[in-house]
Amino acid sequence: MAEPPALTLPWGRIERRLRQLLPARAVVARRPELLTYDSDGLTLHRHEPPLVVLPETTDQVAAVLRLCQDEGVPFVARGSGTGLSGGAVAEQESLLVVTSRMRSVLALDLENQRITVQPGVINSWVTRAVAGDGFYYAPDPSSQVVCSIGGNVAENAGGVHCLKYGVTSNHVLELEVVLPDGRITRLGGSLAEMPGLDLRGVFIGSEGTLGIATAITLRLLPQPQTVQVLLADFPSMEAAGEAVRLVTEAGVLPAGMEIMDNFTINAVDDLFGCDEYPRDAAAVLLIELDGRLEEVSAAAERAMELCHLAGARSLRRAESEADRALLWKGRKSAFAAVGRITPTYYVQDGVVPRSALPRVLAAIEELSRRYGLPVANVFHAGDGNLHPLILYNASDVDVQERVQALGADILRLCIDAGGSITGEHGVGADKRCYMDWMFSPEDLGTMQLVRNAFDPEGRANPGKLFPTPRSCGESARRARSVRVQVNGMEDVTPGVPAAAGLDPSLPEASLSSEAIEVF
Repeated sequence: MAEPPALTLPWGRIERRLRQLLPARAVVARRPELLTYDSDGLTLHRHEPPLVVLPETTDQVAAVLRLCQDEGVPFVARGSGTGLSGGAVAEQESLLVVTSRMRSVLALDLENQRITVQPGVINSWVTRAVAGDGFYYAPDPSSQVVCSIGGNVAENAGGVHCLKYGVTSNHVLELEVVLPDGRITRLGGSLAEMPGLDLRGVFIGSEGTLGIATAITLRLLPQPQTVQVLLADFPSMEAAGEAVRLVTEAGVLPAGMEIMDNFTINAVDDLFGCDEYPRDAAAVLLIELDGRLEEVSAAAERAMELCHLAGARSLRRAESEADRALLWKGRKSAFAAVGRITPTYYVQDGVVPRSALPRVLAAIEELSRRYGLPVANVFHAGDGNLHPLILYNASDVDVQERVQALGADILRLCIDAGGSITGEHGVGADKRCYMDWMFSPEDLGTMQLVRNAFDPEGRANPGKLFPTPRSCGESARRARSVRVQVNGMEDVTPGVPAAAGLDPSLPEASLSSEAIEVF
């Protein structure tokens, strides 16, 4: 077992003070228990935290963050730990604030189709709580049976149904947030559209850099009258991509469209011990359609025609709940199936325009050969959100460097095709050095102004999301000379202080958290 890093903050005193604020079981200080929290779902990034707390109420979170303010302690918020960007780990010396015990439904208003939950509530529990009344919660990441609503908010998670229904931000009405200095505020409101600045939207996807959400009001949807799922298999990945293009071009709007490649198909079939998907197919395409019966039936017929036109070898159509669940089971278990073959893999999260899918997938295959590393592809085809899984043996010499270089080249492909470095997994520590591939120094400087307004001392999830000199020296050097307009006057772009890993010689923001105290 490796020795933990040397610590510079007075963690003994901090622990004693925390034990005065929280129940005994809410403070974790023993090293064997701390190791539970040394990574999230992306195990390439491992950092043992010096101390962990597990609050259960908003008041407890506020008390913890006030103590952090008083002691000058950075903190990192963490939910279920299923994230895939290295964002919920204490990379720098920080207190880990874990919300997994905040699992209560606080309010249910079916008349107005909304529910308020604590951040530790598991995604799939929301639908389970309201299904008997004919409602459901639309965002459904593949990890929905284990990921938490608080983490979904932090990453602006998507899922299978984001093609038709949007991502987390489209389904959050209001947030109760504890700011980095321990004050409690509310962002958004009970209505879908509220006057003033959309600070609710700013907070969603901010990856723990603006505070901690402790109560989240979600929008519920009525269950559709009918749902049908189509499974088409293709002789090539290009043909599957062409089917996606034809279906969307024809004006058919599926709830979701997912593609799995041959490697993933066989991994899933092996996991379940049966050939649910054709093992010899180069790719399978899942299309889910929902709505009124007549609409869905017509859309299904049209989608089947277009799949055949693109070269589908065979088609299956599932209408019963049991048959639909069987077709989706493999897709939902794809990561686990691959993990059964190789326990070490690195998943990326790039986005490309649908029209670019065939050539980008072909380019990824070529990169895989060049690096000598297998890549399994499973992804949200409807919105071009790729999830290439790079498979590797952790014991191989220098393999992590090759894996990360291949991942970077895949993201560069996505950007060159007019896409993005992330669709739903977030930036975290893993992709921060690529942010200036997408955004100009002026863009990044403006984002830092917003962050500093919420967190002028840079203690909330330090070092994440933005390039830092410690990990992204070239990006930081490019950012040093940026100038932006603040209140009509030119000012040097601020960075977060040294505690957050940025150059302390950069002047701090002229904005303060007082600007967001009242909404």
